[in-house]
Amino acid sequence: MYVAVKGGETAIENAHALLAEDRRGAAAVPELSVDQIREQLSLGVDRVMTEGSVYDPELAALALKQARGDQVEAIFLLRAYRTTLPRLAVSLPIDTAKMQVSRRISSCFKDLPGGQLLGPTFDYTHRLLDFSLLANGEAPDMAARGELAAELPQVVDLLNAEGLIEQETPDADDAPVGDLTREPLMFPAGRDVRLQNLARADEGYLLALGYSTQRGYAKSHPFVGEIRSGEVSVEIEIPELGLVVDIADITVTECQMINQFKGSKSEKPKFTRGYGLAFGYAERKAMAMSLVDRSLRAQELGEDLTAPAQDAEFVLYHADNVEASGFVQHLKLPHHVDFQSELTLVRMMRAEIEAAEAGAGAPQAEFEEAAQ
Repeated sequence: MYVAVKGGETAIENAHALLAEDRRGAAAVPELSVDQIREQLSLGVDRVMTEGSVYDPELAALALKQARGDQVEAIFLLRAYRTTLPRLAVSLPIDTAKMQVSRRISSCFKDLPGGQLLGPTFDYTHRLLDFSLLANGEAPDMAARGELAAELPQVVDLLNAEGLIEQETPDADDAPVGDLTREPLMFPAGRDVRLQNLARADEGYLLALGYSTQRGYAKSHPFVGEIRSGEVSVEIEIPELGLVVDIADITVTECQMINQFKGSKSEKPKFTRGYGLAFGYAERKAMAMSLVDRSLRAQELGEDLTAPAQDAEFVLYHADNVEASGFVQHLKLPHHVDFQSELTLVRMMRAEIEAAEAGAGAPQAEFEEAAQ
């Protein structure tokens, strides 16, 4: 643990006051409310919830307000608050097949059972600044909604029916599941722990690693089997009463990535899977997560490990933005004693080298003097 040098309490208090002043901004501008952040900056709130490991839009919005929009700082605040919360129960696995879908697309099949559902997306916008948003306008008209199919089966089930994609067998109900929020990361890490780590990982970090797999640093040629977003039920089981109770509905984004696999010594050619899941509407995070999840499965599929994205220790140890931020930002805290010791050492080394150079040059000077 790094312990900063004590002292300067007055300066620190002044820094806190300046921070609060900068957070508030110009007094003539109305203060941004937590409700406004939650409702109108919802994608930022969703990221803070996902990487902060707390599904609570209000707390995530509060953290964003306190952090002046710095998402990594807001994630840090939310995680710190999470440590104060008691764990009352462990929920059952959510069933995304029963999701109340608001968006559902596939790049593999044009015609899907239940159809493609574009939903709210930036994919088809022109990425031009909308200057009309500078004015406080009225709420936009809601687009007409069609009737959704009663059932929207998972796209990978279509490939399952032909045996063209790897089968995933659920773990036993009593199988132990790792918990990164309470246990340190250990290797080798099972897929349960890896997926937890990737869900909490920095989105930009995962995006870069996922991109690297597409450019040849893992031999990946992925297809989006399905992305679906919507509400799912969270249930807990009460053994004493023999009941399963629905305690909440949460919004999640799920990505099933389908990858090519030419086969190995132990496996026949078939499609393989990468999986991503995030709170709220977080497609980019879920897609990047699914790409990296697949690359981390290289060893179990008998593939050669040739790329950084396939190295579990490299990926998982450096994925956490809170930990990474701490290691980087602690460099600006006082290191006066450390630096002085390094400075003294460098001076001593230079003095020894200069003395050796002077000693080596003395005989040559004496020889030249005698020759004259």
